[in-house]
Amino acid sequence: MCERMTCEDKERRWRSNFLDKLLVGDSAELLKEIPSNSIHMIITSPPYFQQRDYGVEGAIGNEKTVEEYISNLMDIFQECVRIIRPDGHIVFNIGDKYKNGSLLLVPWRFAIEALNKIPNLKLINAITWVKLNPTPRQYKKRLVSSTEPFFDFVKSEEYYFDLESFLSLHSLLKRKKNNNNSKIGQRYFELIEKSDLTLEQKKKAIEELNNVIMEVKEGKIVGFRMKIRGIHALPFGGQEGGRKIQLERDGFTIIRIFGKNLKKDVIESPVETIKGMVHPAIFPEFVVGELIKLLSPPRGIVLDPFVGSGTTAVVAKKLGRHYIGIDINPKYIEYAKRRIKNVQSILEYIV
Repeated sequence: MCERMTCEDKERRWRSNFLDKLLVGDSAELLKEIPSNSIHMIITSPPYFQQRDYGVEGAIGNEKTVEEYISNLMDIFQECVRIIRPDGHIVFNIGDKYKNGSLLLVPWRFAIEALNKIPNLKLINAITWVKLNPTPRQYKKRLVSSTEPFFDFVKSEEYYFDLESFLSLHSLLKRKKNNNNSKIGQRYFELIEKSDLTLEQKKKAIEELNNVIMEVKEGKIVGFRMKIRGIHALPFGGQEGGRKIQLERDGFTIIRIFGKNLKKDVIESPVETIKGMVHPAIFPEFVVGELIKLLSPPRGIVLDPFVGSGTTAVVAKKLGRHYIGIDINPKYIEYAKRRIKNVQSILEYIV
């Protein structure tokens, strides 16, 4: 154990050298200077296997085999696992590659290698980025690739997760206001009348239907579904218990909808381009922003070991997080520094 002042000096030193900095260098080496359990979130998109020229000979992505590519990625990934906090996340976005007419499954081979090699590592989501404007290629014997996975790894059960923030604006835009609709639920009255329910069951069904319609009009719920025995299919799975028992006992069941959209593992976003961009492939700011809000706390530290054009750092700063960006190509770092120079953080607007 180091003396107290020595520990404080080390903490101060690494923060001074890394925090809110864009650094030129090899991530495999620079990450070793960051103490264990220090970073809230790592999000990155390493160079894809044999797909683009990133301007540095011998850099990751230029390997002759997939196995060598994954091995080199794992050297950096293991450092990422070491420096991430117990409540942190590591998000890797890796593209696939066709060879001899077949997909190599590079992203999934990497994910499997990581899970097999690192004890207690968990892959909690494989989030799919759906590209709304994929490269318009005219293949005759295969479909145009328009998705990429973002693998979300954690090393403990205590990870940060702000579900309410994820795609929150989209949820508000999609929500329909139907509270004043005078026709709410009217079709169910007709179906109750046509059903083979007993008179007592029909009376109870009409009473409960009127109650739930009033809940919608008063804004307590945003909607509902009603299932009536003999007319509608059983609830999904047909489980013994729950709604199946209600259908058998009462002849109906009511499913209330409280207005919280399901948060699914899909993000739809176009591929972005920036005039004058020196990097051949850039992160979409929207995708990165949604993941940073979901997986890191305000004022947390977000690191990208392949920062490229600097999008991760730009978005992290905008959202009030500290950033660290590393890239082996000095040209990319200089460009990223120019991008981030005039970026304002949301914290600057908070009085």
